[in-house]
Amino acid sequence: MSSTEQPTVFAAFTLNSENMSKSAINTVRTTLGISGAIALIIGIFITFWPKTAADVLTVLLAIYFLIAGLAYVGLGIFSKGISGGARALDLILGVLFVIASIVAFANIQAAASLLAAVLGIVVGIVWIIEGVVSLVQSGDAASRGWAIFFGILSLLAGIVLLFSPIWGFVILMVITGISLIVLGIVQIVRAFTFGKGAKTS
Repeated sequence: MSSTEQPTVFAAFTLNSENMSKSAINTVRTTLGISGAIALIIGIFITFWPKTAADVLTVLLAIYFLIAGLAYVGLGIFSKGISGGARALDLILGVLFVIASIVAFANIQAAASLLAAVLGIVVGIVWIIEGVVSLVQSGDAASRGWAIFFGILSLLAGIVLLFSPIWGFVILMVITGISLIVLGIVQIVRAFTFGKGAKTS
Protein backbone atom coordinates (compact mmCIF):
# COMPACT_ATOMS: atom_id res chain seq x y z
CA MET A 1 0.00 0.00 0.00
CA SER A 2 1.46 3.36 -1.00
CA SER A 3 1.70 6.32 1.36
CA THR A 4 -1.09 8.14 -0.48
CA GLU A 5 -3.58 5.29 -0.09
CA GLN A 6 -6.03 5.39 2.79
CA PRO A 7 -7.34 2.37 4.72
CA THR A 8 -10.73 1.06 3.69
CA VAL A 9 -11.97 -0.07 7.10
CA PHE A 10 -14.50 2.76 7.28
CA ALA A 11 -15.95 4.39 4.18
CA ALA A 12 -15.50 7.85 5.72
CA PHE A 13 -11.74 7.35 5.82
CA THR A 14 -11.53 6.54 2.11
CA LEU A 15 -12.83 9.96 1.08
CA ASN A 16 -10.26 12.18 -0.61
CA SER A 17 -10.91 15.86 0.10
CA GLU A 18 -8.44 16.94 -2.61
CA ASN A 19 -11.01 16.14 -5.32
CA MET A 20 -13.97 17.76 -3.55
CA SER A 21 -15.52 21.20 -3.72
CA LYS A 22 -15.84 23.32 -0.58
CA SER A 23 -19.57 22.59 -0.31
CA ALA A 24 -18.95 18.83 -0.64
CA ILE A 25 -16.31 18.99 2.11
CA ASN A 26 -18.70 20.92 4.35
CA THR A 27 -21.41 18.33 3.69
CA VAL A 28 -19.08 15.47 4.64
CA ARG A 29 -17.91 17.32 7.77
CA THR A 30 -21.50 18.05 8.82
CA THR A 31 -22.54 14.43 8.23
CA LEU A 32 -19.58 13.09 10.21
CA GLY A 33 -20.18 15.59 13.00
CA ILE A 34 -23.89 14.82 13.37
CA SER A 35 -23.49 11.05 13.13
CA GLY A 36 -20.55 11.17 15.54
CA ALA A 37 -22.49 13.26 18.06
CA ILE A 38 -25.48 10.89 17.86
CA ALA A 39 -23.24 7.83 18.27
CA LEU A 40 -21.48 9.48 21.23
CA ILE A 41 -24.76 10.41 22.99
CA ILE A 42 -26.30 6.96 22.44
CA GLY A 43 -23.04 5.30 23.51
CA ILE A 44 -22.90 7.28 26.78
CA PHE A 45 -26.58 6.55 27.41
CA ILE A 46 -26.17 2.80 26.84
CA THR A 47 -22.88 2.55 28.78
CA PHE A 48 -23.98 4.37 31.93
CA TRP A 49 -27.69 3.51 31.93
CA PRO A 50 -27.95 0.05 30.29
CA LYS A 51 -31.16 -0.81 32.16
CA THR A 52 -32.87 2.40 31.03
CA ALA A 53 -31.59 1.80 27.50
CA ALA A 54 -33.12 -1.69 27.60
CA ASP A 55 -36.45 -0.17 28.71
CA VAL A 56 -36.31 2.36 25.85
CA LEU A 57 -35.50 -0.42 23.38
CA THR A 58 -38.48 -2.38 24.69
CA VAL A 59 -40.80 0.63 24.27
CA LEU A 60 -39.59 1.13 20.69
CA LEU A 61 -40.14 -2.55 19.99
CA ALA A 62 -43.65 -2.36 21.51
CA ILE A 63 -44.45 0.65 19.28
CA TYR A 64 -43.22 -1.29 16.26
CA PHE A 65 -45.37 -4.30 17.23
CA LEU A 66 -48.42 -2.03 17.56
CA ILE A 67 -47.88 -0.34 14.18
CA ALA A 68 -47.10 -3.63 12.43
CA GLY A 69 -50.09 -5.32 14.09
CA LEU A 70 -52.52 -2.60 13.00
CA ALA A 71 -51.06 -2.72 9.48
CA TYR A 72 -51.57 -6.50 9.26
CA VAL A 73 -55.09 -6.22 10.66
CA GLY A 74 -55.84 -3.56 8.07
CA LEU A 75 -54.51 -5.80 5.31
CA GLY A 76 -56.61 -8.70 6.54
CA ILE A 77 -59.80 -6.61 6.63
CA PHE A 78 -59.48 -4.36 3.61
CA SER A 79 -57.40 -6.36 1.10
CA LYS A 80 -59.88 -7.70 -1.44
CA GLY A 81 -57.38 -9.04 -3.96
CA ILE A 82 -55.92 -11.83 -1.83
CA SER A 83 -57.33 -15.19 -0.79
CA GLY A 84 -59.38 -15.72 2.34
CA GLY A 85 -56.62 -17.85 3.86
CA ALA A 86 -54.01 -15.15 3.35
CA ARG A 87 -56.34 -12.53 4.84
CA ALA A 88 -56.97 -14.77 7.85
CA LEU A 89 -53.21 -15.19 8.37
CA ASP A 90 -52.76 -11.40 8.17
CA LEU A 91 -55.48 -10.94 10.78
CA ILE A 92 -54.00 -13.58 13.11
CA LEU A 93 -50.49 -12.13 12.77
CA GLY A 94 -51.80 -8.61 13.30
CA VAL A 95 -53.73 -9.58 16.44
CA LEU A 96 -50.65 -11.37 17.84
CA PHE A 97 -48.51 -8.27 17.21
CA VAL A 98 -51.07 -6.04 18.92
CA ILE A 99 -51.33 -8.41 21.91
CA ALA A 100 -47.52 -8.49 22.21
CA SER A 101 -47.47 -4.70 22.11
CA ILE A 102 -50.14 -4.40 24.81
CA VAL A 103 -48.34 -6.92 27.05
CA ALA A 104 -45.04 -5.04 26.61
CA PHE A 105 -46.64 -1.67 27.39
CA ALA A 106 -48.43 -3.13 30.43
CA ASN A 107 -45.13 -4.04 32.09
CA ILE A 108 -42.11 -2.45 30.42
CA GLN A 109 -39.57 -3.73 32.95
CA ALA A 110 -40.74 -7.34 32.75
CA ALA A 111 -40.78 -7.16 28.95
CA ALA A 112 -37.28 -5.65 28.98
CA SER A 113 -36.02 -8.46 31.23
CA LEU A 114 -37.59 -11.06 28.94
CA LEU A 115 -36.08 -9.38 25.88
CA ALA A 116 -32.67 -9.27 27.58
CA ALA A 117 -32.92 -12.95 28.53
CA VAL A 118 -33.96 -14.03 25.02
CA LEU A 119 -31.21 -11.99 23.34
CA GLY A 120 -28.67 -13.22 25.88
CA ILE A 121 -29.61 -16.86 25.24
CA VAL A 122 -29.52 -16.40 21.44
CA VAL A 123 -26.09 -14.72 21.53
CA GLY A 124 -24.86 -17.36 23.98
CA ILE A 125 -25.88 -20.18 21.64
CA VAL A 126 -24.26 -18.40 18.68
CA TRP A 127 -21.00 -17.95 20.62
CA ILE A 128 -20.96 -21.61 21.68
CA ILE A 129 -21.46 -22.76 18.08
CA GLU A 130 -18.79 -20.30 16.92
CA GLY A 131 -16.40 -21.63 19.56
CA VAL A 132 -17.00 -25.26 18.57
CA VAL A 133 -16.50 -24.44 14.87
CA SER A 134 -13.27 -22.57 15.67
CA LEU A 135 -11.93 -25.52 17.70
CA VAL A 136 -12.90 -28.06 15.03
CA GLN A 137 -11.25 -25.99 12.29
CA SER A 138 -8.19 -25.05 14.38
CA GLY A 139 -6.16 -27.83 12.75
CA ASP A 140 -6.46 -26.12 9.36
CA ALA A 141 -5.92 -22.60 10.71
CA ALA A 142 -2.76 -20.67 9.85
CA SER A 143 -2.43 -19.67 13.51
CA ARG A 144 -3.62 -22.75 15.42
CA GLY A 145 -2.92 -21.29 18.87
CA TRP A 146 -5.07 -18.21 18.26
CA ALA A 147 -7.86 -20.33 16.77
CA ILE A 148 -7.92 -22.56 19.87
CA PHE A 149 -7.76 -19.53 22.19
CA PHE A 150 -10.65 -17.85 20.34
CA GLY A 151 -12.67 -21.07 20.36
CA ILE A 152 -12.26 -21.60 24.12
CA LEU A 153 -12.99 -17.92 24.84
CA SER A 154 -16.12 -18.01 22.67
CA LEU A 155 -17.29 -21.24 24.34
CA LEU A 156 -16.81 -19.82 27.85
CA ALA A 157 -18.53 -16.54 26.96
CA GLY A 158 -21.44 -18.44 25.43
CA ILE A 159 -21.83 -20.67 28.49
CA VAL A 160 -21.77 -17.63 30.80
CA LEU A 161 -24.48 -15.98 28.71
CA LEU A 162 -26.64 -19.12 28.78
CA PHE A 163 -26.43 -19.42 32.57
CA SER A 164 -26.83 -15.69 33.20
CA PRO A 165 -28.43 -14.21 30.06
CA ILE A 166 -29.61 -10.95 31.67
CA TRP A 167 -26.19 -10.11 33.14
CA GLY A 168 -24.65 -11.13 29.84
CA PHE A 169 -27.03 -8.81 28.02
CA VAL A 170 -26.02 -5.92 30.28
CA ILE A 171 -22.35 -6.62 29.51
CA LEU A 172 -23.15 -6.68 25.79
CA MET A 173 -24.97 -3.36 26.14
CA VAL A 174 -21.98 -1.79 27.90
CA ILE A 175 -19.55 -3.09 25.25
CA THR A 176 -21.83 -1.72 22.54
CA GLY A 177 -22.04 1.61 24.35
CA ILE A 178 -18.25 1.90 24.69
CA SER A 179 -17.85 1.04 21.00
CA LEU A 180 -20.33 3.77 20.05
CA ILE A 181 -18.52 6.29 22.27
CA VAL A 182 -15.19 5.52 20.56
CA LEU A 183 -16.79 5.63 17.11
CA GLY A 184 -18.54 8.90 17.93
CA ILE A 185 -15.33 10.57 19.13
CA VAL A 186 -13.45 9.37 16.05
CA GLN A 187 -16.16 10.72 13.73
CA ILE A 188 -16.30 14.08 15.53
CA VAL A 189 -12.50 14.44 15.31
CA ARG A 190 -12.72 13.46 11.64
CA ALA A 191 -15.41 16.11 11.10
CA PHE A 192 -13.08 18.83 12.43
CA THR A 193 -10.01 17.62 10.54
CA PHE A 194 -11.54 16.52 7.21
CA GLY A 195 -10.58 18.77 4.33
CA LYS A 196 -8.08 20.86 6.30
CA GLY A 197 -5.47 22.17 3.90
CA ALA A 198 -7.31 20.90 0.81
CA LYS A 199 -7.25 23.16 -2.23
CA THR A 200 -10.87 23.73 -3.19
CA SER A 201 -12.42 25.73 -5.97
